[in-house]
Amino acid sequence: MQKFLFALVIVFLVLCSSAYADEMRVKISVNNKVLHAVLDDNATSRAIYNKLPLKLFMQDLYSREMCYNFDESFKTENLRSDNYEVGDLIYWPPMHSFVILYRQNGEKFRRQHLGKVLSGVEIFETTGDAEVLFEAE
Repeated sequence: MQKFLFALVIVFLVLCSSAYADEMRVKISVNNKVLHAVLDDNATSRAIYNKLPLKLFMQDLYSREMCYNFDESFKTENLRSDNYEVGDLIYWPPMHSFVILYRQNGEKFRRQHLGKVLSGVEIFETTGDAEVLFEAE
């Protein structure tokens, strides 16, 4: 029985590590702080993930978001216009904007959801415009 349980635990750990390996995980560094994010599996997220590492000078806009405008546009799918959540990573197609939403103001706007910062997004409440490094984990 113990061998069976041990084997079951090993199988579980292997499956969990495989699922983890398939995720698009991102390390975000700003002002000597490190945040972690997980990206959704969609065309826009994959395109941005494939550009990593990226060092972007992001603007603090509207006291709610950090924004960088890419020169090129990215393919989108399943645009949404519902409420966003604090920590959401999004792409706003009209300006080719990559955005970290760090404060909620209730606005709804059409966007491509890219993923989520797992914790610590409140750091952006005090950074102002900042250089932000994005790396694959």
